[in-house]
Amino acid sequence: MFKEAIYHRPKDNYAYVCTNGELHIQLRTKKIDIKKVTLIHGDPYNWERKHWKTDSIPMKKSGSDQYFDYWFASVIPPFKRLRYGFLLNDGTETVCFTEKGFYSEPPVDDTAYYFCFPFMNKADIFQAPEWVKNTVWYQIFPERFANGNKDIDPDEVLPWGSEEPTPTNFFGGDIEGIQQKIPYLKDLGISGIYFTPIFKAYSNHKYDTIDYLELDPQFGTKEVLKEFIDACHKNDIKVMLDAVFNHSGFYFPQFQDVLKNGENSAYKNWFHVHEFPLVTEPRPNYDTFAFTPFMPKLNTENPEVKEYLLEVGRYWVREFDIDGWRLDVANEVDHAFWREFRREVKAIKPELYILGEVWHDSMPWLRGDQFDAVMNYPFTMNILNLFAKQTITAKEFVENMTNVIHMYPKNVNEVAFNLVGSHDTARILTECGEDLARVKQIFTLLLTFIGTPCIYYGDEIAMTGSMDPGCRKCMEWDPDKQNQELLSHIQKLIRLRGENPLLANDGELSFISPGEHDTCLAYTKSNGKQTICVILNTNSEAAAYTVPFDLNGKAVKNLWENEEIAFSGPELTIQLQGYGFAILVY
Repeated sequence: MFKEAIYHRPKDNYAYVCTNGELHIQLRTKKIDIKKVTLIHGDPYNWERKHWKTDSIPMKKSGSDQYFDYWFASVIPPFKRLRYGFLLNDGTETVCFTEKGFYSEPPVDDTAYYFCFPFMNKADIFQAPEWVKNTVWYQIFPERFANGNKDIDPDEVLPWGSEEPTPTNFFGGDIEGIQQKIPYLKDLGISGIYFTPIFKAYSNHKYDTIDYLELDPQFGTKEVLKEFIDACHKNDIKVMLDAVFNHSGFYFPQFQDVLKNGENSAYKNWFHVHEFPLVTEPRPNYDTFAFTPFMPKLNTENPEVKEYLLEVGRYWVREFDIDGWRLDVANEVDHAFWREFRREVKAIKPELYILGEVWHDSMPWLRGDQFDAVMNYPFTMNILNLFAKQTITAKEFVENMTNVIHMYPKNVNEVAFNLVGSHDTARILTECGEDLARVKQIFTLLLTFIGTPCIYYGDEIAMTGSMDPGCRKCMEWDPDKQNQELLSHIQKLIRLRGENPLLANDGELSFISPGEHDTCLAYTKSNGKQTICVILNTNSEAAAYTVPFDLNGKAVKNLWENEEIAFSGPELTIQLQGYGFAILVY
């Protein structure tokens, strides 16, 4: 038994409370080492004749990555507190694993040996808005989606789509244009819009804010924005804005005051200034976002800055009834600020969704006191590596994604913001070498996986583009230039997701372990009564996939084709064309 690989801590993804009163417990062991795990548990104050009374339940292996197996159990402590340990068997020996180490027999003379979950306080439970689980997001870069009012176009605006995008050109996209396209979004099946920044700024991307309390004039008036949000809500579409609180823009008045007045500026402590006077070259002598002199970092520990930004958060929720905040460069802002931000905006609208931009392990922000979710870039990278770059196998994908899923509690994964492209990445069709079949597979996975999926504008009609600024082309509105095949494919997936709760977040996801040389990726989602099995052939050659379950006596339906599948015997074999897929329900 490889005891050094066994790990648990009574916190975060290893022990957490769900809203239904369940306490979920996870254990990590070396891969293919432990044969059986039993959870030993009991109330710390439940004693009988100087012996601690315990119960036990078997733990289920919930997945395996490259190095570890993960085990899972769920209990409902009657008094909302628990002491617990693990009985592990590797086929040759059995040991009891506790907080104090390993024992040949479970100690019962004192509960202090065991892991402790002191009390299931409601305030500590991670609880994201319920509506997010069934939302399909659509990210819009406002300057490039649709021009609805040419009277407010910025100076030197270019005809729509007449040139390739650059960091400095403008095409006149605005809120009126987006509102005119609500029927298109409804027809696609979208139920949430995520905007990149719309506040007054110098650039076309608006991540260099000048005034956080004003809509950029090129996008329209606040009245127009209110009408747009109202129209979205009438069409059951949520609206999420982008908050850039890590840094301001160069032309933010408070920063301009520091540039002008130096140490005498009333705003000198709003930023992280190293020395005066301020200089931008060869490298700024003040903290910035990524050494960009035009994006000076804000000092969110300064009380004045903190109150200014908190009011920004409150203002757009209070006055415009937005449904979510996406927080740019969220990991570079202090945790204390985000805790206060959550309290302030949730006090106005408890069902507000708070999404952080964090590209790495995000557990410190997902403990119920800061964010509801983060942008799931590890998910993105695994999908790109398997389908687009083809640098990993289906087996490696399963191992990688198992690791990602087990990084977080189940209730966090249910609202993870899953994406395959954004304003910061190359277009997904470009990543796939313009192979439409592989793009179809990617969207099939995205829209049948756990979490809340997001489509980057134009990806649904097969727009192309390299990294920023290439990924920020004007939306193509000529139907003859849109890929209707891909559009219909995504439209159908969204419809099926809405009709079948298991395709969203209604059941438990489990990967079917692929063989060493298996080209097919498969996973199931089950609620105990019904199961959906998604199978994707990741190879250009046709493949026969045998579902590794006894389906004898069960009615199996091809959900994509909407037809029953006739087969004899316990096994079902599905024929898949190159880069083909199947969605089965039984």
